[in-house]
Amino acid sequence: MFNLSDFKNEASHNNRYEKRLAKLVQAGQEVDRIKAVVNNAVANLKSDQRSFVIYGEPQSGKTEMMIALTAKLLDEGLRIIIILLNDSVQLLGQNLERFQRSGLAPSPKKFNEVLPPEVKIGTQPWVIFCKKNSSDLQKLITKLGTTNKCVVIDDEADYATPNSKVNKREKSRINELTGKLLGKTGIYIGVTATPARLDLNRTHDNQNEHWIDFPPHANYTGQDIFFPTDIANLPFTLTFLKDTDDTPKYLREALFSFLVNVAYLNIEINSSELNYSLLIHTSGKKSDHSVDYKQIVKIFEILKDSSSSNHEPFFKRIFEIAAKRYPSHEESILKYIIGNCDRNNIVVMNSDKEVNAADNRTATDPTSPFTIIIGGNIVSRGVTFNNLLSMFFTRDVKHKLQQDTYIQRARMFGSRNNYLKYFELIIPRNLYLDWQKCFIFHRLSLESRKQNKKSPVWLDGERISAVSTSSIDQTNVVVDRGEMSFELFEYKENDIQDIYTSNTDPLTMLKSLSELLGENRLPKYLINYIESFLPAGKDSIAMHNPRSIKGYEDKEGEVDKASITRKRGFIGNREMEKDKFPNAIHHINILFNEQNKARVFYKYEGNIRFLKTSTR
Repeated sequence: MFNLSDFKNEASHNNRYEKRLAKLVQAGQEVDRIKAVVNNAVANLKSDQRSFVIYGEPQSGKTEMMIALTAKLLDEGLRIIIILLNDSVQLLGQNLERFQRSGLAPSPKKFNEVLPPEVKIGTQPWVIFCKKNSSDLQKLITKLGTTNKCVVIDDEADYATPNSKVNKREKSRINELTGKLLGKTGIYIGVTATPARLDLNRTHDNQNEHWIDFPPHANYTGQDIFFPTDIANLPFTLTFLKDTDDTPKYLREALFSFLVNVAYLNIEINSSELNYSLLIHTSGKKSDHSVDYKQIVKIFEILKDSSSSNHEPFFKRIFEIAAKRYPSHEESILKYIIGNCDRNNIVVMNSDKEVNAADNRTATDPTSPFTIIIGGNIVSRGVTFNNLLSMFFTRDVKHKLQQDTYIQRARMFGSRNNYLKYFELIIPRNLYLDWQKCFIFHRLSLESRKQNKKSPVWLDGERISAVSTSSIDQTNVVVDRGEMSFELFEYKENDIQDIYTSNTDPLTMLKSLSELLGENRLPKYLINYIESFLPAGKDSIAMHNPRSIKGYEDKEGEVDKASITRKRGFIGNREMEKDKFPNAIHHINILFNEQNKARVFYKYEGNIRFLKTSTR
């Protein structure tokens, strides 16, 4: 007998999540890290946590995690899932295609596909993609109305969504519209590699104690590979440019080096020919991209034109690079380049217009052995470049580097292990060192979050800022200018003095003290930071003898001896004992009160701030 209800029950999609995991397992992908994130997200929702962040390294597979999360949310009965992306057609197209190819039911739609009046939202499930564009968002809000409960998965959540007018008691436009999209019943899940702005801005009241960490996969190459504290033995090629010289010869040398590496890989390493790309990130100005484009085109024309006066000199220079880098292979490399140099694709990614979408896809998934990508801001966030082999980076930074912006610019992160030893990063030395410090600060901040399961401590200063100042909610963020303190503990003088008298090396002393006191009283993330920055060696650390605060007077709002707190801090010039520790920049002080309670205080002598959201 025909019974439509029976057919519908048998054909239900309530196992979307398990089906997706099965596909990933079949494809040989790691699923445990995805399952952990999804389980934690569902636990958050069941405990009525309606706004939180999932953070993972740049290009660590967050899109695949979002697909699985969307499948699970649909299985849990949540009906409307909205995927928000930056206002970039390229990024929307890349992510939408991956969602659609996953086999997710219902098939994901672009927001404009649901706008026609004949499309009824009804009670059916929907997965809708929308750019963080005020016009697009307003149209989607109008279509959905105010009665539909939405789950907003905000990809690159720290971009555009935070309220940049938070200290003016106003709302920036995208923040206002995403708030309207959520309404009073919506669920906000921000996904990002750089959550500092979301935390310090308190975007959509996200709760940092319920953030979820998404670890990278085993084949991931990230900050530990490209920006380690010791760059003596890197597993890739790091080529430093002069900090002030931006003449065209450096771009030409980078291109020649890229041609040589591609040729060697396809001749000696790969079982079949593969296509690779060189990313040229020189400026945020479209006019500069045009200059770079013309230069690259001109070089390829000279390589093809035997009548050009530079034809032979260019090939001779390529031959010299090949001989130096791959001795005894220079002839075969040169022959490959001569025979294939016209198999190139040069893509300028400086616009989000639809007309460029097809060209951009040939850049993110190269279709020619020699693919050259030129761009600025649009290539700096969210876009994944498959088979990226070289990155040429000369963007001039005249002001402080903003951590979130530069962390996102690390497009070389991702699945590069298969050809990592042939990867080349070409960059001015000072820019690289500043970029390295961005990652040191970022790593320490995230470690602080993981280790104490509380609010992260965001570092900025020197030439590095944590986030844009306008996004920091000044009414809810505590700023320590160079002085940090940790949990109270029972002061046992003999145990601590044993450490001070039995060690002569201050770093060893510091580590022993951490072991004695425990993570909350002297956290490892602080020791890691200190150890990563010792310009004067062990003399960079001052381990001051423990000191009583008996001489201080309790004063409401200024000093509380019971909790060992003082509004303007305890560590000044006198306490840093500069005569005794003239080269020290890291100062460790233990202060104790008459009740034998104590705290560890850390003081950095320099322009460093420690930012933390206040208790909610």
